[in-house]
Amino acid sequence: MKKIYVAGMAAAALLCSSLAHAEGVGVTAKAGTLGLGLQLTAGFSPVFNGRLGFNNYTYNYSTIKDNINYDVALGLKSGELLLDWHPFAGGFRVTGGAMYNKNALNLTATPAGTYSVGNNTYTAAQVGTLTGVVDFNKVAPYFGIGWGNAVEKGDRFSFAMDLGVMLQGSPKAVLSANGPVTSLPTFKDDLAREEANLNASLKEFKYYPVASVGIGYHF
Repeated sequence: MKKIYVAGMAAAALLCSSLAHAEGVGVTAKAGTLGLGLQLTAGFSPVFNGRLGFNNYTYNYSTIKDNINYDVALGLKSGELLLDWHPFAGGFRVTGGAMYNKNALNLTATPAGTYSVGNNTYTAAQVGTLTGVVDFNKVAPYFGIGWGNAVEKGDRFSFAMDLGVMLQGSPKAVLSANGPVTSLPTFKDDLAREEANLNASLKEFKYYPVASVGIGYHF
């Protein structure tokens, strides 16, 4: 993982240093499943572009996992380093690259008299506040296809679309509580079981779907 991170930083530095020699430079504002984002595009040849960008958004909702009601804050935060191949020297592109992934779920359980934690039931007074964080691999490969070329000669403005998947790895949940039972070995075992159950229920997030649309401007 460290080697991937170092390679990504080196590639980012190469992209930035290449801007002065790029065949074109463009910027794209976009919105999608990664949140709201901004990308800088540099053209290296008629068929290859590099993209450097970031995304950010927070979405709040409620859900039930393993009979526990959770208020969830989905924090979307990522950086992206992408290479586009335009095989027909037009808008269609095939994309590969890496994401610096800080997407996370912040959980707060809503008391309903009792909690079913692991194999046992506890009162809200015993558990106190039950909170958790679910995150993923910090460096995630990305593969996809799309349409748009922010550095294509012609109109200043262009349409952009991406469809792909970010391989962010299995979810890693960490739960904690502040009630009087938290020091008991039985409760610690139950909390570990609850973390495992939560990870299993969120396993589909291992492959995060990426879809976005945007508007590009060519300088």
